[in-house]
Amino acid sequence: MSENTDLIKLYSGQILALAADIPLTERLDAPQGTAKKRSPLCGSTVTVDLDLEGGRVSRFGQDVKACALGQAAASVVGSSIIGCSREEVETARDQLKAMLKSNGPAPLAPFENLKVLEPAKDFKNRHASILLSLEATLDAFDAANAQACA
Repeated sequence: MSENTDLIKLYSGQILALAADIPLTERLDAPQGTAKKRSPLCGSTVTVDLDLEGGRVSRFGQDVKACALGQAAASVVGSSIIGCSREEVETARDQLKAMLKSNGPAPLAPFENLKVLEPAKDFKNRHASILLSLEATLDAFDAANAQACA
């Protein structure tokens, strides 16, 4: 199969639809935690703001400047993140990484829609962009928890 055909399959209609409709893209005023992650390979960035209540995300905003794959991942995260704990986000990140790097299964609920990114496993140069939203969310959790302890 040619590389062009592989890329056409990679950028499926479902991925492009997710990328075009990212929820929670407004930055928060005075968030408890903020983090920005950047993929050094492609320059994609995701900035996440969040507030926590009882250790779970109560408010969330993200600024996504990424390729369609990073945008699609951010779309799934944005639609699934409210009410999640740090542990759930970390599990999703680890499952997504395993799906991309070692043929692991798709992430479990509430992040099961990340399965749409499974065809990207053959494109290692895209993995960092796909992981940005979850990784920025984890860093924002840490920033919020550090602020709470200060």
